[in-house]
Amino acid sequence: MHEQANGFEGRSLTVVNDLSVDEQIYLYEKTRELKEAMAKGEDPRRFTIGDPDLGVYLIFLEDSTRTKESFRNAATFHRVKVNDFNVGSSSFNKMESISDTIKMLFGYSGRSIFVIRSRLEGTCRWLEDALGGYAARIGKPAPSFINAGDGKHEHPTQEFLDEFSFLEQQRWNRESIHIALVGDLAHGRTVHSKVDGLRVFAEVHVDLVAPKELALPAHYEHRMVQNGFRVRSFPSIEAYLSQKEVAPIWYFTRLQLERMGEEVLEKAPLLRRAVTFGREFLSLLPEGTRFYHPLPRHREFPEIPSFLDGLPLNAWDLQSINGYYTRIVEIGLLAGKLGADFRGERRVPPAYPDDFVEEVAVTETKPHDYKVGIKPVENGIVIDHIGRGDDIAAIWDHIDKIRQIMKLNYRSSHGVYHSSSNEIYKGIISLPDILSFDETHLKMLAAIAPGCTLNMVKNSRVAKKYRLHMPTRIYNIEAISCKNENCISYPGHFEQVRQEFYRSENGKFVCRFCERPHNFGEIWDL
Repeated sequence: MHEQANGFEGRSLTVVNDLSVDEQIYLYEKTRELKEAMAKGEDPRRFTIGDPDLGVYLIFLEDSTRTKESFRNAATFHRVKVNDFNVGSSSFNKMESISDTIKMLFGYSGRSIFVIRSRLEGTCRWLEDALGGYAARIGKPAPSFINAGDGKHEHPTQEFLDEFSFLEQQRWNRESIHIALVGDLAHGRTVHSKVDGLRVFAEVHVDLVAPKELALPAHYEHRMVQNGFRVRSFPSIEAYLSQKEVAPIWYFTRLQLERMGEEVLEKAPLLRRAVTFGREFLSLLPEGTRFYHPLPRHREFPEIPSFLDGLPLNAWDLQSINGYYTRIVEIGLLAGKLGADFRGERRVPPAYPDDFVEEVAVTETKPHDYKVGIKPVENGIVIDHIGRGDDIAAIWDHIDKIRQIMKLNYRSSHGVYHSSSNEIYKGIISLPDILSFDETHLKMLAAIAPGCTLNMVKNSRVAKKYRLHMPTRIYNIEAISCKNENCISYPGHFEQVRQEFYRSENGKFVCRFCERPHNFGEIWDL
């Protein structure tokens, strides 16, 4: 079995944050070394893997030219086994799951790297889970996965080549960047990847230029602000250029009409006009401005018209070429050829402690008048302080959700009552003869009703009392699912993905796979 050589080998690139900022900088430094060496005609073998037992599999479930061909050429550079998987004639047409297909291909090489483009968001993260366990069971090194674009989610390797291109323009100065993101920011996964990719710069100013129908989704803009970026918004190029603080770097994205609903499609001419650069704008640009675009441009309605191709503004052609160099380095890192001299801070996966149950002191000295009908609760559980402080209708809704989700079909009572202060209401559910909840049910209750208390009643007295806080992670629960229909974990895709959510800083539940935020009430299957 191949020995693991460094901290990059065997890892996956499913989102930008799979690399720390220092690791991203290392990727750019190595790409710069490679590009300069090749420009000078030097022998590039110090970058080359040269292992015929390593298989690089290109699996593109959506059409692609630049990403696919740059990865094909990058893998060929490394002198490894390259497999261009033919999706059109595959068993996907017979409704085979993607995990079963990858398991089959995984068996054909000693080591494997899968480059996957999919319309389903979170596909590579799911495969990393599924194939990692499978590899351990059969005693093989786990495969690496590279996300070559997944739906409206992310395109990390495009982001890496973009950041490399920006650094080239800025002569490797990472002190600050001022960038305008122009076009379809709602559906553009290359823009979404910039939320984290731009963190390689110490100071980041982002100008969002798009009409409201194409605006950056709120959760991505929120993350930009959390990352310390200064963010401004403008409805059109014309509005943007009417003020004086114009960015020297413009990043355009095409209007992805295939991802839009009929209502937006009807406005397509107006939307295009808002984000298409015109001749009349040339004199308003700062000196040295450069335009970038992940390509392709729409041949009939290009955001960057062809009259700009021969001007110094054109940075998109060289940007496209940089995909070849960055992807050579990415494959080299995951295969263990590169990375031994890395000295920076590694990516540390976030911790999600299960510390959502807090035992609190019992202050009652006499039997509490918790009742089921007219009979006091002698032994059982009382869930108290449900939705404390909410209005009565919201508390009743909370109680209903708890009973449905936790399937509390027992002899019981429930209702809305005054709290200790007559100005505040709270919900109570009394469950006589139910003496305990297991960890799964505790986690469910904490997620549905954070802040509630759990009273364990014995001989008509509260023997133990617990306060439940919002869990940092929810998983292994049948009653939850991601509601993003484009997510690999969405039940309608029948991939049998284990549902998992993380709690964000603003109290949302974020799907582990597509990273779509949900309110706590949205994740439950009622």
